[in-house]
Amino acid sequence: MDWVATGHKRLLELSEMEEFRAQAYENAKLYKERTKSWHDKRIMLRQLEPRQQVLLFNSRLKLLPGKLKFRGSGPFEVAQVYPHGVVNIKDLKMGVTFKVNGQCLKH
Repeated sequence: MDWVATGHKRLLELSEMEEFRAQAYENAKLYKERTKSWHDKRIMLRQLEPRQQVLLFNSRLKLLPGKLKFRGSGPFEVAQVYPHGVVNIKDLKMGVTFKVNGQCLKH
């Protein structure tokens, strides 16, 4: 009869582990939801209008020494704003127009 008690004890341990796993999954889900809402509250929407002057942030440009220097170029003029954040900008010096992600632009 020892094996019956051992089997019953093992089943209790497994169900307890399953409860811990379910609770951890739920806690992780709640944490992700809270973190997402916190980040979403702090997103600043950029309302870009045609003929507005902007600066273009270039994340690949690492030549400038120092942390606080702006790694960007410009000024550019907004030519057209498309849905979903795509923006046509015009280089004021050369007159060239090209598309960029609207998140890379600064007013």
